[in-house]
Parts: sequence; C-alpha cells; structure tokens
Amino acid sequence: MSDEQIIDRILGALEDVPGLRPAAPLLGDREPWPWDTRKYAVDLGAEVVEMRLVSEVLPLPPLLERAGAAIRAVLTGTRWEQTELRLVVTELDTAAVAGEGADQLGAGA
Repeated sequence: MSDEQIIDRILGALEDVPGLRPAAPLLGDREPWPWDTRKYAVDLGAEVVEMRLVSEVLPLPPLLERAGAAIRAVLTGTRWEQTELRLVVTELDTAAVAGEGADQLGAGA
C-alpha cells in the first residue's frame, strides 16, 4: 500500500472520531488547492507516524485514545504497524476552550 493510500485511510479513520480534525496548514490565498491540504497533517516516517490535530472538544485523553485506536487499526498489516504513533494537538478550537464541546463526550469521559 502506498504512502498516499495510507494517509487517505488515516484521514478517513479520523472522520469517525468526533471532536478531532486534521491540523491543515493555513494557506495565504483564497484559491482552492487542487489537492487535499489535510494530508499535510500526517507524516509517515520509518520510526514515527505523526498526526497533527485540532481538538474541538475536551477532555483530550479520551479523544486521543479513540484517534489512536482508529489510526492503529489502519496501520495494522502495513510497514508502519510497529512504529511509534504520535498524536500532536496543535490547536484547540474556541468551542473546546469555552466548554461548548464538552457534552459530546459526556462528563468524565
């Protein structure tokens, strides 16, 4: 399976984790790009697979556990199966900080 296919599958798995989204880079102009800029949130290395994320809800630990499990399932059977998985929350959405997203996971989740 190619790097591109794995990245697509990782992004697809993340869609099943409400409250997290890929941390796509900010782009200077308003013209649409001919490719999916969310792919820049994923780095596939020989020793580490890193995904940069934006959290829309709190608390973070259950979100990251769900995301980690979803991504690990994608990596199973690939050359990245045994690599370290690093999830980096680069940004908190305003709703998460204001507490508006906390009910999505339930109290104490």
